[in-house]
Amino acid sequence: MRYSILSVVLVLIFLSCNKKSDILNLSEITDNQSERPNILLIIADDLGLDACPGYSEGEEKPNMPNLDQLISEGIIFDNAWSYPLCAPTRASILTGRYGSRTGILNVDNAYISESEISIQRYLDINSDSAYAHAVIGKWHLSKPKQYSAPNDIGVGYFAGNMQGELQNYNNWTLVKNGITEPCSEYHTSKITDLSIEWINEQSKPWFCWLAYAAPHTPFHYPPTEMHSQDIIENDTLSMYLAMIESIDYEIGRLLTSLNQETRENTIIIFLGDNGTQKNVLQLPYRGNRAKGSLYQGGINVPLIISGKGVERLNVRDENLINTCDLFATIADIAGTKITNYQDSYSFKQLLSYENTGLRLYNFSEINYDNEYRYTITDGTYKLISNNDKEDELYKLENDPYERNNLYNSLNSEDINAIQKLIQMNDEIQNN
Repeated sequence: MRYSILSVVLVLIFLSCNKKSDILNLSEITDNQSERPNILLIIADDLGLDACPGYSEGEEKPNMPNLDQLISEGIIFDNAWSYPLCAPTRASILTGRYGSRTGILNVDNAYISESEISIQRYLDINSDSAYAHAVIGKWHLSKPKQYSAPNDIGVGYFAGNMQGELQNYNNWTLVKNGITEPCSEYHTSKITDLSIEWINEQSKPWFCWLAYAAPHTPFHYPPTEMHSQDIIENDTLSMYLAMIESIDYEIGRLLTSLNQETRENTIIIFLGDNGTQKNVLQLPYRGNRAKGSLYQGGINVPLIISGKGVERLNVRDENLINTCDLFATIADIAGTKITNYQDSYSFKQLLSYENTGLRLYNFSEINYDNEYRYTITDGTYKLISNNDKEDELYKLENDPYERNNLYNSLNSEDINAIQKLIQMNDEIQNN
């Protein structure tokens, strides 16, 4: 009788699967599912190196104990480049493509096409929908009143603000999967609440893109429990630093909300979307070499990664990283084993090993007032092409803040560098 029951069970298992390979595939999916980490991408708006702990630039730093802990348990990337403005940076992460390909090169007409393959849609296709995914917070990639746009491009859950700048952090329009409602809750806290709620509802690995509007203007002091700055009337730098501290406060609250198992299985990526706004810019950056420019103060941004899968602890990495590389890296972390997609290169291997990354050059661009400009570096030299105006060349290894323009130099090494970088750009444009 025992063997008879066993035979029936085996037959039922066999009938539930078309063939032996189905059983093997199910096993593989189960194994892969258990190995996939949760991915938390946190974006701070208008946070440059000069206002971020862990970087030498800047004279006054915000108090960010939670970020300090991530730094001590992870990696600081020193050569991460973004776009000079927030919408192109977000589009580069979302698509893994340069702005000259998506058409998003500034904050005007920054409308992502539904034909683009978003990172969320890519994960659905290439991981058998293994991940739940959400974008919570600032979007800034759609036409006005196009409230369903994040969902239309493959985002599973969207909750946040559609526009680029909040007029009031305590009075704004919240959009949830295309449905609008007024919100009087402090933005930085509300989107953290929404993130905590969404994460707690998930039963499978998740990818949460958490995009704070802070510390973008309008500058103000957040609720007092969220910062340590002295309140000084009209002190914009103090307000700016307080807004950054409020992000750290909310990061701490989110991480504390995770149970131990979830926290240990989560990788955290912290990023500034472009440089600091010029009104609160600190030395060694000067003048207009801030947000909106192709100088280092506009595009060299904080990137800190910690958590699950990060085996290099409390270290710095000098490899060239581009914000569009987050597409391939996140996909790689999610188990797709991709190393290159469009303009995006995975740097997942750098999380475990001190190595040379796949990116041989870094690139950024902008179209401002109908004038296209680009910059490119091989890590030693940096060329800024100013649309038929006077171009610029800097040797970053001994001139990191771009004081000495070598473009008209007669030195053969400088001349060869210009030719090499122009050729690199031509390869990008013709690819």
